[in-house]
Amino acid sequence: MDFVIKGDIVYSRSPRELAVTENGWLVCANGCSQGVFTELPEQWKGLQVIDHSGKLVIPGLCDLHLHAPQYAFRGLHMDEQLLDWLQKYAFVEEGKFSDAAYARRAYGIFADQMRRSATTRAAIFATVHREATEILMDEMERSGLISVVGKVNMDRDAPAYLVEESAQRSAEETRAWLDCVAGKYSRTGPIITPRFIPSCTEALLSALGALVRDRGLPVQSHLSENPGEVELVCSLVPESKFYGDAYDRHHLFGSHGGAIMAHCVYSSEEEIELMRSRGVFVAHCPSSNINICSGIAPVRKYLDLGLRVGLGSDVAGGESESLFKEMRCAIAASKMYWKYVDGTAAPLTFPEVFWMATVSGGAFFGRVGSFEPGYAADIVVLDDAREPYPQKLDVAARLERCVYLSADKTAIVDKFVQGDRIAL
Repeated sequence: MDFVIKGDIVYSRSPRELAVTENGWLVCANGCSQGVFTELPEQWKGLQVIDHSGKLVIPGLCDLHLHAPQYAFRGLHMDEQLLDWLQKYAFVEEGKFSDAAYARRAYGIFADQMRRSATTRAAIFATVHREATEILMDEMERSGLISVVGKVNMDRDAPAYLVEESAQRSAEETRAWLDCVAGKYSRTGPIITPRFIPSCTEALLSALGALVRDRGLPVQSHLSENPGEVELVCSLVPESKFYGDAYDRHHLFGSHGGAIMAHCVYSSEEEIELMRSRGVFVAHCPSSNINICSGIAPVRKYLDLGLRVGLGSDVAGGESESLFKEMRCAIAASKMYWKYVDGTAAPLTFPEVFWMATVSGGAFFGRVGSFEPGYAADIVVLDDAREPYPQKLDVAARLERCVYLSADKTAIVDKFVQGDRIAL
């Protein structure tokens, strides 16, 4: 529908500056923003007005990395490091998704919680199971959010119940999944998803690269998350110059339909330059990096070099789907990096992490994450008066306060994705 929202409107003008219009008018037509105004232009006065006066109106947030099957054990087992955590817990839970009935229950809960969150777009890992992946796509389509979902590929270095029998079989299952979902959804698309280099043979990477080239699909995976993981990749693929090169050799590093690489905590200078030149999106997942003891990504460096950096909740390495939590955790982690790793790397500011959660991450999906004219009408409305405060705060301060007080859990009163209202 076409409509106007009245309220206290905030979005990113640039990485370091918020655009604020108190008691303003946001015009939405044909699923897109037509701009923000201090006075409603005459040409739009015939549209329905949704009055959210006194409430905060912000762009919907974009989650560039999370694991839907792991949502079932979020908040548990946070005393392990990555590789042990995968073997003991993540893989065990993912094995349950061979049961379609379990997948329906678990993914129904996941999609419902995503619908209620401040997230409007997401890049999501499923499991190796084709039927369960299609169930997840069905649930995400019903949620009203816009997402890309990937059937995971693994043909080595995982429990027998998750390892696909061969690279050929894994590629065939992926091709069959792509054929089955082609044209089925309006809001949910496929993304090629090799779990990470340790779980994929060269033959499988080559087959997935061919699918990417043939179908122009994006890719999502993990990169340089943990020192032990990086060392393992060096031993498994000694012919590659560095971790990212192992993807790039097989056309899985952004040269076709785009790529998201999660974490990038230990990326070398060569790897960083390749990410920049290929237009790879870095999914910064600070909660996960802390919880499973991976480290602190040099996000200030990435931003200064012009890399495309968004945020990822990385459920269940991250214990919540909340990108509000990731924003405040990104700031805290950057302070630790500045204090204990590199004193020249200035901590992130609130406008920067808000930009990462909206415009920067949203760019993976196109013109998303802003209220500038032509951007998708992805909108979240927050009633911050639900957390009373005695002093007068300006609009930007109210938004920062909402992020730090987890208002995405308590104060969302309206939500739109591409101009369509989402039932909360």
